[in-house]
Amino acid sequence: MPSPRLRRSLLQGLGSLLAALVLGAALLPGVARAQGVELATLQATREDGALALEFAVRVTLPRAVEEALQRGVPIYFVAEATVWRNRWYWRDQRVARVSRSWRIAYQPLTDTWRVGLGGLNQNYPTLAEALNAASRSAGWRIAELSRLDPDSSHYLEFSWRLDTTQLPGPMQFGLGTPGDWSVGASRTLRLEAER
Repeated sequence: MPSPRLRRSLLQGLGSLLAALVLGAALLPGVARAQGVELATLQATREDGALALEFAVRVTLPRAVEEALQRGVPIYFVAEATVWRNRWYWRDQRVARVSRSWRIAYQPLTDTWRVGLGGLNQNYPTLAEALNAASRSAGWRIAELSRLDPDSSHYLEFSWRLDTTQLPGPMQFGLGTPGDWSVGASRTLRLEAER
């Protein structure tokens, strides 16, 4: 049996190794994490004269959010993308800014989940399927290519989050611990110059 000093030293070394592994996993370039959210895919492509964005988010809702949904409270998720042009002499210039908002609501009479995007609504049999529909997009046009300066470097700031400002007024005052309702992820993506 090792001495208490040796055990303490081994435990400290193991703790440092574990902390390094957790930090390393959090900094992997392919994955951005926040509470209950994993940003699995984020890529920008040039197609049909525009910069298009594709993203996919995996979501695990906190219990408080899921309970509110089960009680019929509609929940909104917002995706925002901002394209910036790097400038060395001044702050970076915003080239384009777009956002999309999804509304998820439970329909107790039909026992379905309704997802709304703009004026379009779609029903799903389970919450998981509804969340899947509200947490991905492909071919989302975020900027015209004519607005991007070919001689400058650009980057994109992306975020996907639960929007608590669109909750019913009384709920905004009684959210409990804000950590339960802070669901989201964000990432900055460097845009490659057109060849």
